[in-house]
Amino acid sequence: MTEPAAPEKAAAPARNNRDQIYILANDRVLDQAIALLNSIRLYDTETPVVLIPYNEKYKEAAAVLGDRFGVTLFPNLTILEWLDATIEETFGADFFARPQQFRKQAAWFGEGDRFLYIDTDIVVFEPIIAVLNDLNTHDFICYDYQHRGGIQNVFSRAILNAPGFNKSTLAEIFNCGFWGSKRGLISESDLHQIFADCAAHPEYFDFSQKTSDQPIINYLVLKQIPNRFNLVNRPGGAPGNWAGSKFQRRGWRLFDSRARQHLKYLHWAGFRLQPGCPYWELWQHYRYLNEPKPPPSRLSFRLPWPS
Repeated sequence: MTEPAAPEKAAAPARNNRDQIYILANDRVLDQAIALLNSIRLYDTETPVVLIPYNEKYKEAAAVLGDRFGVTLFPNLTILEWLDATIEETFGADFFARPQQFRKQAAWFGEGDRFLYIDTDIVVFEPIIAVLNDLNTHDFICYDYQHRGGIQNVFSRAILNAPGFNKSTLAEIFNCGFWGSKRGLISESDLHQIFADCAAHPEYFDFSQKTSDQPIINYLVLKQIPNRFNLVNRPGGAPGNWAGSKFQRRGWRLFDSRARQHLKYLHWAGFRLQPGCPYWELWQHYRYLNEPKPPPSRLSFRLPWPS
């Protein structure tokens, strides 16, 4: 059976000249990053994409992504060192399974007036920077149905004892693999205070599945940024985006039959990108979108950092 053709490339969306996309990556997730960037550049060749190094092993990723997609390196590496040191000093060296994930908080201190942060285990199906248009009326946006699964992997019931948190607040938890906001909205002193608050009350959070940054980032945003918006609450609803859900394949895009809309992006949160995972053929398509796909016997890829 012949596969339906991929959609034609769309023109880059109208955007703020200071919009940027941030990714957190190193050499180990280079294959994931290539798939993500192939999907981004299919629809948008203009929006700057900036690499925040996950750790010191990022030079190959920076070179490849820079050459192929025009990705630039985050300009303020000092803030990354400050984040690493502050997390360790506040929580201890062994508290988090992956403390480097807090480096995505450097996005508040970048050069983009408005920014979109995207995890590398994502591919997009449209000019994704357009979601930042909702920052015209809000200070923070996310786009997922994390809240429908309850508070697991984010909070424990003890969070209801925290000032400013109630059942209504908990209905706004979000997955921190895809979110956008504005430069300077959160300061170093804000982060320092939030980290200290969280370290003083570890009972508020659910780290049972070795999640690291998501509980703390949720606490930060839900406490500090009242003017926030989850795009799934738009009039008319919105499609899902989690790879654990059932969607219809339409060419190299996915369709949510319940929402009657094409997906904006697909996120493999909680899955290893490897043969047998959901939508594996779709991911392979974007990974090798602009290069010959190796035969199965020679197909290799780097596994991401441990979950």
